[in-house]
Amino acid sequence: MSEPTPADQPASYDAVLLVSFGGPDNPDDVMPFLENVLRGRNVPRERMLEVAEHYYHFGGKSPINEQNIALLAALRAELDRNGPRLPVYWGNRNWHPLLTDTLREMADAGVKRAIAFVTSGFSCYSGCRQYRENISAACAPLGDKAPQVDKIRVFFNHPGFVGPMAVNVRTALDHFPAEGRGDVPVLFTAHSIPMSMADTSRYVPQLTESCRLVAEQAGVTNWRLVYQSRSGPPTQPWLDPDICDAIRELHAQGCRRLVISPIGFISDHMEVLYDLDTEAADLCKELGIEMHRAATVGTAPDFIACVRELIAERAWNLPTRAAIGQLPANHDVCPLDCCPAPQRPAARPAAS
Repeated sequence: MSEPTPADQPASYDAVLLVSFGGPDNPDDVMPFLENVLRGRNVPRERMLEVAEHYYHFGGKSPINEQNIALLAALRAELDRNGPRLPVYWGNRNWHPLLTDTLREMADAGVKRAIAFVTSGFSCYSGCRQYRENISAACAPLGDKAPQVDKIRVFFNHPGFVGPMAVNVRTALDHFPAEGRGDVPVLFTAHSIPMSMADTSRYVPQLTESCRLVAEQAGVTNWRLVYQSRSGPPTQPWLDPDICDAIRELHAQGCRRLVISPIGFISDHMEVLYDLDTEAADLCKELGIEMHRAATVGTAPDFIACVRELIAERAWNLPTRAAIGQLPANHDVCPLDCCPAPQRPAARPAAS
């Protein structure tokens, strides 16, 4: 997947910014972190406390920070080998290192133009536009010193993402006897979002295409896209079916073997560990279903090469954009109306 362009060719950017969600490092961080996550959102406090228990279940520490540190190290090594040779910074939306601190560090270091890799491979407000808004807000206090930061395209149909995911699905299927393995259903999971957000983005079509591509490469014909990690009020419609509802449906149909693939995530962070490895796994055990969970791409070499390629195509103004399947490569520059914020229901007047 490496480009013929020499690693030392001048780049049109002078830094890379890894942008991620963030997560608490200890129990004292959990509630302040969740308050950052949910600020301005119509999420019941009961749901926030419920999610807090997910973190406390694992000692109050999210694995996402260590996973991003590993991603940083792998990406830096890949850029050093194959270029473009740019410094890589890391900033989070919701917890340290926060984007505000990282952008200030970049400005102080003289960075004028940076390319941002966001750890979300699909287009929707929370996975695309909101991150761009976060970057803009973090740059605002820096005035003229603020770097220009451009986000690279989403990678749902990049061969360097699809390939490792297909390998991981096949590895999970290998736990089952060869005879009958082809009949084992695969549930691909992604974060549920409000329908008002899904209806104004390409989230579902991109996910569906990514699932189809991975299934095709893994030799899977029995698959379904389902969702997890819903956080909105019950009255607000979100994407479904929920992973646990889908498991119950399969059980009612006589299913006794199952693979779950978290295609909507690139690392085994808290929502994977709790919603899949705990809740879904416990349900499968209760129902007598043998379940194996496919790994996320993490720091798979082909995926790290994919991220480098996404950076290189913009930094070196390369003429090609790698993409497979029925949908084209996503746009390099998001149009003004890309992934708009969902329309929130008007607040009801207080009772007199």
